[in-house]
Amino acid sequence: MPAFVAALVGSTAHAQEAEPTPAPEANNATASTTAGPAPNAPATGTATESPTPPTSPANTTSNAANPADEPENNVDATNTSADTNPAKETSTGEKKESAASETEAETATETAAGQRPPNFADGFHFGSYGRVIAGGDATGRPGRDADIVGRGSRLDESNYAELELRREDYWEQTGARTRIVTTVAFAHPVFHYDGQFSAKLAVRNLYLEERDLGVKGLSIWAGARMYRGDDIYVLDWWPLDNLNTIGGGLAYRFKSDTTLKFHAGLNQPTDPYYRQSVLRPPVHNQLGETPVELLDRQKLISSAKLSQLFRIGETGGVKTVLYGEFHWTGAGQRELDPEVYETVPADLGFVVGGEVSLFTGKRSTHLNLYGRYAHGLAAYGELNAPRQLSPDRTAAGAREWLIALGGNYEVGPFGLLLGSYVRSFRNASPALDFDDLVEGVVVARPQIWLGKKRIGGFALEGSYQAQQRGVLVMSQEQGTALRPLQASMGRIGVIPFLTPGGMGSYQRPHLRLIYTATFRDQAARSLYPTDDVFARRPVDHFIGIGAEWWFGSTSYFRD
Repeated sequence: MPAFVAALVGSTAHAQEAEPTPAPEANNATASTTAGPAPNAPATGTATESPTPPTSPANTTSNAANPADEPENNVDATNTSADTNPAKETSTGEKKESAASETEAETATETAAGQRPPNFADGFHFGSYGRVIAGGDATGRPGRDADIVGRGSRLDESNYAELELRREDYWEQTGARTRIVTTVAFAHPVFHYDGQFSAKLAVRNLYLEERDLGVKGLSIWAGARMYRGDDIYVLDWWPLDNLNTIGGGLAYRFKSDTTLKFHAGLNQPTDPYYRQSVLRPPVHNQLGETPVELLDRQKLISSAKLSQLFRIGETGGVKTVLYGEFHWTGAGQRELDPEVYETVPADLGFVVGGEVSLFTGKRSTHLNLYGRYAHGLAAYGELNAPRQLSPDRTAAGAREWLIALGGNYEVGPFGLLLGSYVRSFRNASPALDFDDLVEGVVVARPQIWLGKKRIGGFALEGSYQAQQRGVLVMSQEQGTALRPLQASMGRIGVIPFLTPGGMGSYQRPHLRLIYTATFRDQAARSLYPTDDVFARRPVDHFIGIGAEWWFGSTSYFRD
């Protein structure tokens, strides 16, 4: 194991405040609606969201740039599957008496664990996550993602917003509840920046969920959905489970604080691995050419998740999670040259992993530890296509392992957010190459709230990133040889902020100033092409102003 990996593991073990899924404190509930985008995720397996992936090596050379990743800002990643979303609590409309009594009964048994089922309320509801940042470097250039790993500090993420509209109903004749959700996301650039009257948008959620229909505790959903669990806020990342598919699923919550979930869905990444369109003559001797989908295969992704909550004291507890995925795509045929065809074999892969979350149930203090192993097709993530295939032209042999830690600790006017991970990826090609890597990061953000009403505060953020890759080098003595490249960078940030909600690491909205200084060694600079300013500068500065908010969005509810 490279020395820097050992150092990272040691530092993560030392920083024991990590982020589980605790429920926010009651008086913080209205502000801790879990928020969440995360824009550049490791494109290899743990892909996570980034609608506008930056041009950093993390998103180009590392298997970590999933364009489909959404910039998620999950705020209370520690809600221990706690459905304590202020968003839900602030939703308007009254429940029928029977529905209210059922909810009260459930709440009475689960509040002690900092856990409460989602509050369905009749009517239309609105939710949103958003961040807007304006700034640049010391020379006037615009800011950009400066990370060399797949998941780094979120301080240099680009503008992103989600708008959610949902309809919730209680059906008296069946005793069931339904929720219809539509979420639209907008990515940078916005009109005010480039003057173009257009938008870069995506549909992030479009689904119907039914709960307690026929069986108390059973929920069923179908549609297009961001389907995920707990996150690490400072990395803007869901390390264990974060899927984007069109499909459906079901979940059952037992009275023993056990929850079982199943899901299956389809997607088709835009890549020649899944699709090939060829031109053919139109039928019946018509003029011109018409496109035909010669290779046209989808990917099936299914997942299973078993969660168990162990309560400790009045509000604390431990949550354990066992998780797995299965990925599969069918065989097909591709045209290499006119009338020369190639059979494309079926492919598959799997993920196994787990999570242990410790939480106090007070002030969102928690610690989350994640472990995950992905093999074959699944090692590339749900919205990526394999590269560097094995001799049988499949992803067999590709693998990724990941250990991640995240958490939050608050006492008095002081708070500390932490996040870190170590990750190894090998593609399906037997020989080592540039895409095979080991990487890791440690991020800490201490903060203090000031004033009698804690309407403002001051945060510092420090991070260290390291990456090892195989690099081909030329020398007169040895000719072409493969040697490891070990790159590293550090960053410090200063973030004064204002917040009308008072204290709380997950309290939003925020208005903030941001200053960061990034320090790259020579190996890190070599990851950028010639004439890129990041290839020339050992030190970079960023100065900006920004805002961040989240409220009422089911994307960040903890069911």
